[in-house]
Amino acid sequence: MTLQQLEYVMALHKTRHFVRAAEMCKVTQPTLSSMLQKLEEELDCRIFDRSSHPVSLTETGVLIVRQAQQVLLQASQLKEIVIAQKGNVSGNLSLAMIPTVAPYLLPKFMATFRMNYPDVVLRVTELRTESVVRKLQTGDIDMAILSTPLQDANLLEVPLYYEQFEAYISPNDVLFSQTEIPSEALHTNRLWVLEEGHCLRNQVFNFCQNKLHTSTFEAGSIDTLVKIVDINGGYTIIPELHIDLLSEVQKQNLRHIVRPEATREISLVIRQDYVREGLMNAVANSVKQIIPPHMLDKRLKMFAIKL
Repeated sequence: MTLQQLEYVMALHKTRHFVRAAEMCKVTQPTLSSMLQKLEEELDCRIFDRSSHPVSLTETGVLIVRQAQQVLLQASQLKEIVIAQKGNVSGNLSLAMIPTVAPYLLPKFMATFRMNYPDVVLRVTELRTESVVRKLQTGDIDMAILSTPLQDANLLEVPLYYEQFEAYISPNDVLFSQTEIPSEALHTNRLWVLEEGHCLRNQVFNFCQNKLHTSTFEAGSIDTLVKIVDINGGYTIIPELHIDLLSEVQKQNLRHIVRPEATREISLVIRQDYVREGLMNAVANSVKQIIPPHMLDKRLKMFAIKL
């Protein structure tokens, strides 16, 4: 049994197609098929049901894939330990960001990171929280930037910054005349929200007191929410970093939320067994160059991340 054979198993599991799996592994299809057959002979079991279309896992194959993920992850960690010991900030980095963070952070982050760490091959994916957690646990991504806490004992959260929410209110709404909006006044019957699956949606409902929700549309982006309010009235809740994307006229529609203030924590999240301290600090240092100082976590300002 070799790590290469386990990589072939994972490739076929992901693609469910021999030709595409071979292309993913950069080998010929006969080579991949032969190596998988040898592994099955060694284990004396069938990993894949080749009679099904697409190819599917057998009952035993499900267990083998689960263990293969862990073996390949541990093998990758061994390589990372050696790189870390050499003090190099290099290699591959797979990073995910949630959709309510990526528009404000990602464009500048990629430019800053690539300029400061040219030896790192960076791949960034925009994913919702549920998908991020799942891919962190399986090792499909190395780390993520998202809203916390997640309350997952298998993941380590390092706070990066804290972001306040602001109410964006139509001039036609009864709340527009107020200079500050108590959270208890944010009745959800006039509130436009993000669609299901966005953690920001749940955070908004947590500090809005009245849970009666009668909105007929739920948007996929904060920018869309702002445009809906501009045309249809009512109000929405936007994160602090979105303010810079508003026009000067639109900024007149902002109201600060009080009693209590509405804030979210944004953290860098990794698996508990992640060892690339240098890459974590590379990500954190890049974020520090982008986020306004008053928003940064106090510990992040003063110390490097230590695992």
